[in-house]
Amino acid sequence: MKLIIASDIHGSAYWCSKLCALIEAEQPDKIVLLGDLLYHGPRNDLPRDYAPKQVIPMLSDLKDRILAVRGNCEAEVDQMVLPFPCMADYALLECDGVSMYLTHGHHANPDQLPPLSGGVFLSGHTHVKLDKLVNGVRCLNPGSVSIPKDGSHSCLIFENGAFRFHIWED
Repeated sequence: MKLIIASDIHGSAYWCSKLCALIEAEQPDKIVLLGDLLYHGPRNDLPRDYAPKQVIPMLSDLKDRILAVRGNCEAEVDQMVLPFPCMADYALLECDGVSMYLTHGHHANPDQLPPLSGGVFLSGHTHVKLDKLVNGVRCLNPGSVSIPKDGSHSCLIFENGAFRFHIWED
Protein backbone atom coordinates (compact mmCIF):
# COMPACT_ATOMS: atom_id res chain seq x y z
CA MET A 1 0.00 0.00 0.00
CA LYS A 2 1.19 3.50 -0.84
CA LEU A 3 0.40 6.56 1.28
CA ILE A 4 0.99 10.26 0.94
CA ILE A 5 1.07 11.87 4.39
CA ALA A 6 0.70 15.64 4.59
CA SER A 7 0.00 18.26 7.22
CA ASP A 8 -0.63 21.96 7.60
CA ILE A 9 -2.01 23.03 4.21
CA HIS A 10 -3.55 26.05 5.97
CA GLY A 11 -5.81 27.05 3.07
CA SER A 12 -3.05 27.64 0.51
CA ALA A 13 -4.48 26.97 -2.95
CA TYR A 14 -0.97 27.18 -4.44
CA TRP A 15 0.56 24.53 -2.16
CA CYS A 16 -2.55 22.36 -2.17
CA SER A 17 -2.33 22.26 -5.98
CA LYS A 18 1.31 21.14 -5.62
CA LEU A 19 0.15 18.39 -3.25
CA CYS A 20 -2.59 17.37 -5.71
CA ALA A 21 -0.04 17.19 -8.54
CA LEU A 22 2.13 14.90 -6.40
CA ILE A 23 -0.91 12.75 -5.63
CA GLU A 24 -1.67 12.52 -9.35
CA ALA A 25 1.92 11.52 -10.10
CA GLU A 26 2.36 9.04 -7.23
CA GLN A 27 -1.17 7.54 -7.26
CA PRO A 28 -1.27 6.59 -3.56
CA ASP A 29 -3.88 4.20 -2.22
CA LYS A 30 -4.60 6.60 0.66
CA ILE A 31 -3.93 10.23 1.49
CA VAL A 32 -3.34 10.89 5.18
CA LEU A 33 -3.97 14.50 6.24
CA LEU A 34 -2.72 15.40 9.71
CA GLY A 35 -4.83 18.52 10.22
CA ASP A 36 -4.88 22.27 9.69
CA LEU A 37 -6.39 22.00 6.24
CA LEU A 38 -8.28 25.24 5.57
CA TYR A 39 -7.60 27.96 8.15
CA HIS A 40 -4.22 29.65 8.58
CA GLY A 41 -4.60 30.27 12.31
CA PRO A 42 -3.92 33.45 14.28
CA ARG A 43 -0.22 32.67 14.86
CA ASN A 44 0.68 32.15 11.21
CA ASP A 45 1.15 34.63 8.42
CA LEU A 46 -1.11 34.07 5.45
CA PRO A 47 0.32 31.33 3.25
CA ARG A 48 0.89 31.84 -0.46
CA ASP A 49 -2.43 32.13 -2.35
CA TYR A 50 -4.53 31.77 0.78
CA ALA A 51 -7.89 30.68 -0.61
CA PRO A 52 -9.65 28.04 1.50
CA LYS A 53 -12.68 28.08 -0.82
CA GLN A 54 -10.38 26.89 -3.63
CA VAL A 55 -8.77 24.21 -1.42
CA ILE A 56 -12.18 22.69 -0.54
CA PRO A 57 -12.90 21.30 -4.04
CA MET A 58 -9.30 20.14 -4.51
CA LEU A 59 -9.51 18.02 -1.36
CA SER A 60 -13.13 17.05 -2.00
CA ASP A 61 -12.16 15.45 -5.31
CA LEU A 62 -9.93 13.09 -3.30
CA LYS A 63 -12.48 12.29 -0.58
CA ASP A 64 -12.58 8.52 -1.21
CA ARG A 65 -8.86 8.18 -0.47
CA ILE A 66 -8.50 10.68 2.41
CA LEU A 67 -8.03 9.76 6.05
CA ALA A 68 -7.87 13.00 8.06
CA VAL A 69 -7.49 14.02 11.68
CA ARG A 70 -8.33 17.35 13.32
CA GLY A 71 -5.71 20.01 13.72
CA ASN A 72 -5.81 22.88 16.18
CA CYS A 73 -7.12 25.17 13.40
CA GLU A 74 -10.06 22.93 12.41
CA ALA A 75 -13.57 23.99 13.46
CA GLU A 76 -17.05 22.54 13.05
CA VAL A 77 -17.55 24.70 9.97
CA ASP A 78 -14.66 22.87 8.26
CA GLN A 79 -16.54 19.59 8.63
CA MET A 80 -19.61 21.28 7.11
CA VAL A 81 -17.72 22.09 3.89
CA LEU A 82 -15.53 18.99 3.55
CA PRO A 83 -17.11 15.69 2.39
CA PHE A 84 -14.77 13.47 4.43
CA PRO A 85 -14.40 13.15 8.22
CA CYS A 86 -11.81 15.58 9.59
CA MET A 87 -12.67 16.07 13.27
CA ALA A 88 -11.16 12.99 14.96
CA ASP A 89 -8.35 13.71 17.41
CA TYR A 90 -6.47 10.65 16.21
CA ALA A 91 -6.74 7.61 13.97
CA LEU A 92 -5.07 4.22 13.85
CA LEU A 93 -3.87 2.71 10.60
CA GLU A 94 -2.25 -0.64 9.87
CA CYS A 95 -0.36 -0.58 6.59
CA ASP A 96 1.99 -3.26 5.25
CA GLY A 97 2.51 -4.60 8.77
CA VAL A 98 3.29 -1.16 10.20
CA SER A 99 1.02 0.15 12.99
CA MET A 100 0.55 3.91 12.71
CA TYR A 101 -0.95 6.36 15.20
CA LEU A 102 -2.07 9.52 13.38
CA THR A 103 -2.67 12.84 15.11
CA HIS A 104 -2.07 16.53 14.51
CA GLY A 105 0.36 16.92 17.39
CA HIS A 106 -1.12 19.73 19.45
CA HIS A 107 -2.21 17.29 22.19
CA ALA A 108 -0.04 14.18 21.81
CA ASN A 109 3.45 14.70 20.40
CA PRO A 110 6.89 13.02 20.51
CA ASP A 111 7.48 14.56 23.95
CA GLN A 112 4.07 13.35 25.21
CA LEU A 113 3.42 10.08 23.42
CA PRO A 114 0.22 8.12 23.99
CA PRO A 115 0.79 4.63 25.43
CA LEU A 116 2.23 2.91 22.36
CA SER A 117 4.35 -0.21 22.21
CA GLY A 118 6.35 0.29 19.06
CA GLY A 119 5.00 1.28 15.68
CA VAL A 120 4.96 4.73 14.17
CA PHE A 121 3.64 7.98 15.63
CA LEU A 122 2.75 10.46 12.87
CA SER A 123 2.06 14.09 13.72
CA GLY A 124 2.22 17.54 12.16
CA HIS A 125 1.63 20.85 13.96
CA THR A 126 5.23 22.03 14.36
CA HIS A 127 5.77 22.62 10.61
CA VAL A 128 9.19 20.97 11.04
CA LYS A 129 10.20 17.63 9.52
CA LEU A 130 11.08 14.93 12.06
CA ASP A 131 12.22 11.33 12.01
CA LYS A 132 13.43 10.05 15.38
CA LEU A 133 13.02 7.10 17.71
CA VAL A 134 11.43 7.80 21.11
CA ASN A 135 11.05 4.91 23.60
CA GLY A 136 10.89 2.36 20.79
CA VAL A 137 8.35 4.38 18.76
CA ARG A 138 9.35 5.91 15.43
CA CYS A 139 8.13 9.51 15.45
CA LEU A 140 7.64 11.16 12.08
CA ASN A 141 6.46 14.62 11.12
CA PRO A 142 5.99 15.38 7.40
CA GLY A 143 6.67 19.08 7.96
CA SER A 144 4.28 21.59 6.42
CA VAL A 145 2.88 21.70 2.92
CA SER A 146 2.40 25.49 2.99
CA ILE A 147 4.09 27.20 5.96
CA PRO A 148 7.33 25.35 6.75
CA LYS A 149 9.32 26.49 9.74
CA ASP A 150 12.41 24.56 8.66
CA GLY A 151 12.87 26.08 5.21
CA SER A 152 11.28 23.52 2.88
CA HIS A 153 7.71 22.61 1.92
CA SER A 154 7.29 18.88 2.39
CA CYS A 155 5.23 15.76 2.96
CA LEU A 156 5.93 12.05 3.46
CA ILE A 157 5.49 9.11 1.12
CA PHE A 158 5.11 5.60 2.55
CA GLU A 159 5.74 2.77 0.11
CA ASN A 160 6.93 -0.83 0.44
CA GLY A 161 7.19 -0.45 4.22
CA ALA A 162 9.49 2.61 4.06
CA PHE A 163 8.99 6.34 4.60
CA ARG A 164 10.65 9.05 2.54
CA PHE A 165 10.30 12.81 2.54
CA HIS A 166 9.15 14.65 -0.56
CA ILE A 167 10.39 18.24 -0.70
CA TRP A 168 9.03 20.86 -3.11
CA GLU A 169 11.15 23.62 -4.55
CA ASP A 170 9.45 27.01 -4.30
